[in-house]
Amino acid sequence: MHRRKRQRSDGKVKITTLPASTTGSLSSIITTSIASSEPDRGDHRSGGGGGTGCSGSLADETSDGGPLEQKCVVGSGSIVGANGTGTDDGGAGDGGTGREHGHGTGILQEKWWYMTLQIAIPFFVAGVGTIGAGIILGHVENWKVFVHISELFILVPSLLGLKGNLDMCLASRLSTQANLGNMSGRREIFHMILGNIALVQVQATVASFIVSMFAVAVGAIINGTIIFDHVMLLTASAMFTATSSCFVLDFVLVAVILISSRTSMNPDNLATPLAASIGDVVSISLLAGMATLLFENIDTHLWVTFVMVAVYVFLLPFWMLLVYRNKYTRSVLSTGWVPVLSALFISGMGGLVLDKAVGIFNGFVVFQPIINGIGGNLVSVQASKISTMLHQSSIIGIIPPHAKIFELPWKALFHGVPYARTARILIAMSIPGQVLFIFVADYIHMSRSTIGVPFVLSYLFVSTLQIMLLLYIAHVIIHLMWKWKIDPDNSAIPYLTALGDLFGSSFLMLAFLFLRSIGHPYGEKSTETVDGFGLLSTPEMTTISGGTTVA
Repeated sequence: MHRRKRQRSDGKVKITTLPASTTGSLSSIITTSIASSEPDRGDHRSGGGGGTGCSGSLADETSDGGPLEQKCVVGSGSIVGANGTGTDDGGAGDGGTGREHGHGTGILQEKWWYMTLQIAIPFFVAGVGTIGAGIILGHVENWKVFVHISELFILVPSLLGLKGNLDMCLASRLSTQANLGNMSGRREIFHMILGNIALVQVQATVASFIVSMFAVAVGAIINGTIIFDHVMLLTASAMFTATSSCFVLDFVLVAVILISSRTSMNPDNLATPLAASIGDVVSISLLAGMATLLFENIDTHLWVTFVMVAVYVFLLPFWMLLVYRNKYTRSVLSTGWVPVLSALFISGMGGLVLDKAVGIFNGFVVFQPIINGIGGNLVSVQASKISTMLHQSSIIGIIPPHAKIFELPWKALFHGVPYARTARILIAMSIPGQVLFIFVADYIHMSRSTIGVPFVLSYLFVSTLQIMLLLYIAHVIIHLMWKWKIDPDNSAIPYLTALGDLFGSSFLMLAFLFLRSIGHPYGEKSTETVDGFGLLSTPEMTTISGGTTVA
C-alpha cells in the first residue's frame, strides 16, 4: 500500500491512501478502522502496510492547520463506483473545504472549538424556540378550548415530537447527502428536495390523524365519553398543525443545509437543532390558534372541520405519487413508517404525563418544552453525526472496526470512541444552556425571578440524566440499525426524540414531586432573593373552609 503526501494551497496537509486492490473487496472497507481501537486519544499514528494509512487519530485535537482536521482517506473501490483512489484536488467538489465524498472515502474531522461554535449557535437559537414554546403553552393552557377539550394537552408532545421526527429525519438525510457530496447538480438537488418534502407531507398527514385518534381514545378512557364535535376538532387541528408546520420548516432546513454545505460548515451541526427550535413555537401557535378558531365556531360551522380533513385526505395520493416516482425517497415510503408510528405512541405516553402534571404542578408546562426540546435537539445532532460517519466509513450492514454496538457508557459518552468528543461537547454545553433557559423562562412567565437553588439543582440533575441516557441510547440503536441494514438517517431520530419527550416529562415530574416533598414547590410560595437566587422563605398559605387562610 503506497501513500502520497501533498501540501494543499490552504496550508493543510492531506494524506491520501492508494489501496493495494481496486476491486472493492471487503478488506478495503474494513480498513476504515480509524487509526486505532481507541481513536479518541490525542496521539498521532501513521498507517503502514495493511493498515489504514491515516495520519492522526480520529479525535485528534492538536492539529493547528485550520478548523477542519486531518482525516483518514481510504479508497472503497467499486463500493462507490470509482477506482478506489483518493483525490488530491483539495476538495474541489465542495468548494475547497477538503471534504472527501462517498462511502469509505474519508472521515471529516473538525476542530473541537469549530464544532462547538457551529453547534452552539443553533443550540441557543433552539433554546429561544423552546422557551417561546413553553411560554406560549403556559399562556394558552387556560384558554377555553384547552379547558373544555383537555385532550389537546395529549396532542402537544405528540405533535411536537412528530414535527421533530419528520423534519429532523429530513435534515439528517439531506445532511448526509451533502457530506457525501451528492448535492452538487441543480437537477439532483431539486429532485432530492421535492421528494423529501412530499415524503414529509405524506408522513405528517397519516401520523397526525393517528395522533388525534390516540388522543381521542385516551380521552374517552379517562372521561368515559366521546363527543363527536371534539373528535373532529382534534383531527382537523392536528392535521393542519402537522402539515403546515412541516411544510414551512422544510424550506428553512433546505436553505440551511445548502448554505452550510457551500460555506465550509457541517450541516449535521446546524440543521437538526434548527428543525426542532423553530418548529416548537410554530406548532404550538398553530395548534392553539386553529383549535380556538374552530372551537369558537363549532356550533355553527362544524362542516369546516369535515372540509379540512377531506382536503388533506384528497391531497395524500398526490404526495404519495411524487414520493413513489422519486428515486431518493421511494424506499422510505414503505420502510419509514415503523419508527415514526412507534415514536408517536412513545410521545403519547409523554403526553399522558403532561396531561396529569398540568393539573398538579404550577408552571410545569413552562419547563416541559424546554427539557424535552433541548434533549431532542442535542441527541439529534449526535445521531446525525454518527449516521454520517457510518456512511463515510463503511457500508450498511458492516460495523466499522473503530466502533462496537454495545460500549461502556464512559467510552460512549466521554472517551473511547470517535463520537465521544461530540457527546462531551453536547453534555458540557447543555448545563449552562439549561440554566440560562430556565431563568429566562421563569422570569418571562412570572414577571420576576422566582426559582431558587433547590429548583436549579433538581432541574439540572434530571436534564443532564436525560441527555446522557439519550446519547448512550443513540450510540446503541444507531449501530444496531446499521448492523441490521436499516438506514439510521430514516429511523433513529424518531425513537430518540420520542424517548426524549417521555424521559423529559417523566423526569421533570419527578423533580417537581421532589421539590414539593422538601417544601420548595415551584410557583407556590413567595420568595426573597439572596445572592442572586430566589430562596423560598414564606410559609405556604392554605385555604380552609369558610375562606379563612392559615399558615
